Amino acid sequence: MLTRARDAGVERIMTIGTDLGTSRAARSVAERYGLDYAIGVHPHEAKDAPEDLPGAFDRFLAESAKAPLAIGEIGLDYYYDHSPREHQQQVLATQLRYAIARKMPVVFHQRDAFEDFVAILRAEAPGGIRGVVHCFTGGPEHARILVDDFGLKLGIGGVLTFKAAQELRDAVVAVGLEHLILETDCPYLAPVPHRGKRNEPAFVTATANMLAETLGLSAHEVASRTMETATALFG
Repeated sequence: MLTRARDAGVERIMTIGTDLGTSRAARSVAERYGLDYAIGVHPHEAKDAPEDLPGAFDRFLAESAKAPLAIGEIGLDYYYDHSPREHQQQVLATQLRYAIARKMPVVFHQRDAFEDFVAILRAEAPGGIRGVVHCFTGGPEHARILVDDFGLKLGIGGVLTFKAAQELRDAVVAVGLEHLILETDCPYLAPVPHRGKRNEPAFVTATANMLAETLGLSAHEVASRTMETATALFG
């Protein structure tokens, strides 16, 4: 998989934790293969988060030879509701405070919870925060709120290539390339023409090509500028 990614021109990959166990696995993979990684408790796993989550994160960082570049994937998911909503909200706020205190960027997850998500951002980060809303699939209105009110970047993946995703294509035009980074959401949401397959980093080129077509730019410019944005975001 990593060889295919390199052959496709992918230079850097970030792998994401969704609880403490998968965050440790992300660290192990990152150390072994020279990748980047993030640590966090996903809203699906919020019900099982440690009572002292900041303390757990501190211990994780203390034992890590290779430091994570972000806190994530954190947020709210009211589509599946695998964890009670109040738990999701509490765990999101706790991790957001942790990231702000340590000046770390954040990888956010938001699904069918936009109003509550924005309310927590306004309460905890009224001046904005360095982060990305991963797998953004909303329209121009939501895109502008996230970008203009909070300074967030939008993670654009394979959904951009789907026939029914015109609202998302309108959103990327509305905010412009400078606020976008590319992602895969592996192993999900493989872009056309790979739809239905297990997604992987090499497929990000299909999303880059669609983004270029949507914005009327060259694929080279899209790849170069989103790389610059992601590098600045994650340091």
